[in-house]
Amino acid sequence: MTEHQFEQAIGRMVRGDKTGLKEIYENYLGYIYRIIYEILRSKENAEDVTSDFFIRLWDKAGQFKPGTGHKGYLAAMARNMAIDFLRKHKREELTDMLQDLESGTGEEGRAGNGGIAKGSADVEAEVVQSMSVQAAMETLKPAERQIVSMKVLGDLTFKEIAGIMGIPMGTVTWKYQNAIKKLRRCGYE
Repeated sequence: MTEHQFEQAIGRMVRGDKTGLKEIYENYLGYIYRIIYEILRSKENAEDVTSDFFIRLWDKAGQFKPGTGHKGYLAAMARNMAIDFLRKHKREELTDMLQDLESGTGEEGRAGNGGIAKGSADVEAEVVQSMSVQAAMETLKPAERQIVSMKVLGDLTFKEIAGIMGIPMGTVTWKYQNAIKKLRRCGYE
């Protein structure tokens, strides 16, 4: 979708025409989802926030300033919504964890014996799972994860990634190369 097409779609949305939103949705659903998923690291939560994103885009269509670069605008809005979601839910998780610890229903309480009787097959499966691609990606800094995701999954150029993230292209390529080196050390190509 070109800048001009995006501005036309936003204009239709401002006038209450849902075809503008449908056009943006069809062109940017995957893009928005990937940005949000890279921050939340949860499929279900990323799907929820992505749905909320398009509702908010509809509500705030009149605030878009033409000529400012729509991909960066969309990426910033998606990132902010994902971060807001994390802030809200981290507080809830902390409260739940504290309640579990007080009531004795944490991991040790549920295992009944502190988890000591785990079979060796269970331990082995846990170790194998911990060395997954996701675990390798977790070794990366958030910006590196986003760059790798946009480059590999989003098939974006370094120039496009630089524009979206608002950083120089040289920085993007440097962070990408560092991220790839870290992934290779974890055994991934």
